[in-house]
Amino acid sequence: MLFASTGLSAQQASSWSGKAAGAYLDGRMTYWMSWPTASRDHETFCVSCHTVLPYALARPALRNDLREQGLSPIERKLIENVTKRVRMWNEVEPFYPDAKRGVPKTAESRGTESVLNALILVWHEGRSPDAQLALINMWAQQLTSGENAGAWNWLQFHNAPWEGDSQYYGATLAALAAGIAGNSQGGVKLLRNYLLRDKDEQVPINQVMLLWASTKLKDLLTQTQQNPIIQEALSKQQADGGFSLSSLVGDWKRKDNTPQETKSDGVATGLVTLALQEAGVSPDQPQLRRGLAWLKQNQDQTEGRWLAYSLNKRQDLSTNAGHFMSDAATAYAVLSLEEEHLAQSAKR
Repeated sequence: MLFASTGLSAQQASSWSGKAAGAYLDGRMTYWMSWPTASRDHETFCVSCHTVLPYALARPALRNDLREQGLSPIERKLIENVTKRVRMWNEVEPFYPDAKRGVPKTAESRGTESVLNALILVWHEGRSPDAQLALINMWAQQLTSGENAGAWNWLQFHNAPWEGDSQYYGATLAALAAGIAGNSQGGVKLLRNYLLRDKDEQVPINQVMLLWASTKLKDLLTQTQQNPIIQEALSKQQADGGFSLSSLVGDWKRKDNTPQETKSDGVATGLVTLALQEAGVSPDQPQLRRGLAWLKQNQDQTEGRWLAYSLNKRQDLSTNAGHFMSDAATAYAVLSLEEEHLAQSAKR
């Protein structure tokens, strides 16, 4: 049941529960860590773009809501997993080795994991020795020649938005990691060149990710370059104030030929409103305010999650796979709403 469909008062409908969101995210992360399909060698587990990465980014933002002083046990287990794979980089198997999944899955796995590991560790630990080692691994995987110089090999399973035509998305995550770490080594120039070269041809969701990355990586975009991305994103806002991921991915088709879901969802609304706030758009800007209101009004009261829908096939949202997009939606909704809270607190 969604807040928007209940008889709650306007005041109640404008609130959301960090405790419920935290319980949902912790439950999903616990499931993932014990799910046999996610298991990898050396008693580690796969880091996914839909469940694990968003969890790692969003969970610290709930620290005050949950009255925590530091890492929760679940977060600690995640960080230990990433750290173990970073330290054993030359010993652990790729997430999807060529021998099991065919060429070029080893290269794709290494490129993808190196970026995800680096972003997670710098997000949590800044410039710790393990975060620095993760960055070394990441830069070693950067492509330095060819048409994609500056990017990374990225997992391709024909699953949008993170494992389809997603190399550009992966590069924006690397830019986030480099920016947060204050990294200015040679690879940053190549990365900037790659991101800027094709930015105007990217689907809107990739441009939103570029906008977010530009708020962390110095001199990636000027304000003049940010403004068209902001306006394009706002132009996709729906009548209810939310955003639909299906409107941000161009003409991407589902594998089962079912129509894309056009309802507003938590992934698109969370990411757009987060990136806009990070880029300096005031939460009081009318369209941004409506987007944030949509998030507050559409947390599932029963589960604590925000809904989102697969771009690749119709999914039963009650199944494990049906939760994947909601995992990301809940994390990005939390990040956006906590960002708004910080802005409001700074005004007081």
